[in-house]
Amino acid sequence: MNSITTILLILGAIIVFLALILSRFLNFLGLHPKFDGNSFDLTGKKALIIATNHGVLSKPGETEGKPTGLFLSELSVPYYDFKKSGIEVEIASIKGGSIPLEPVPYFVETPSDKQFKKDKQAMNELQNSISIKDIDFTNFDIIFLSGGWGAAYDLGFSDLLGEKISEAYNSSKAIFGGVCHGVLGFIKAKDKNGELLISGRRMTGVTNKQLQELGINHTPQHPESELRKAGVIFESATAFKDTFANSTVVDEERRFVTGQNQNAGHETAFEIMKIVAQK
Repeated sequence: MNSITTILLILGAIIVFLALILSRFLNFLGLHPKFDGNSFDLTGKKALIIATNHGVLSKPGETEGKPTGLFLSELSVPYYDFKKSGIEVEIASIKGGSIPLEPVPYFVETPSDKQFKKDKQAMNELQNSISIKDIDFTNFDIIFLSGGWGAAYDLGFSDLLGEKISEAYNSSKAIFGGVCHGVLGFIKAKDKNGELLISGRRMTGVTNKQLQELGINHTPQHPESELRKAGVIFESATAFKDTFANSTVVDEERRFVTGQNQNAGHETAFEIMKIVAQK
């Protein structure tokens, strides 16, 4: 083994070591916290997870920008939590087809992310997602909206998504969940009287503070702002940086379970399944 190869191996080992240390340190600060929840036997139940088709972090009036899309942990975590409880899971998007992924460094990925990327069936479902126009939402026990920056460009602007959620709420007993930017998909839904479905409900989503701290405030919709406009009683936790904050909120009717950001995947999924198990 020559000296160059030895140096490269040593550098590689150092990089891997630093990545592992950084991952644990971020976890210690609050990113992707561990969650120990009870398992459920929900065999026969069905969950629909909806994500974005938008893959460009563009500014107003522009079409180009950094690549973005789904923040994978906001789908992968509930995906496997649901499956562990025997729930049949389908993945959908606004238009169908490929769901782009937000590029994240290795040390930010969750164990569920790593599992998902190695899961050929799961990745195929992500790359060939079903369009919401081809799905009857009333056939599902759980409807879950995943986030990521891409969701700020399509979920809250989809009249069809609003109509489908409205129909499921009014004609079924489905439980609705969402995390981070995913909650934008609820803002167009209405009840049988034509009133905004989420008005007056306790809910959460990514905070304006977190967006400002990350320096990404040019997206067309911000969850905290849009939820408040829709009449939501907005609740959230905070930290020295809201990226490390975590909160899950269940509304009084126990039909909507929302998570503040990428840290809330496990708890939000758990609270949803707890409600389904008690029905």
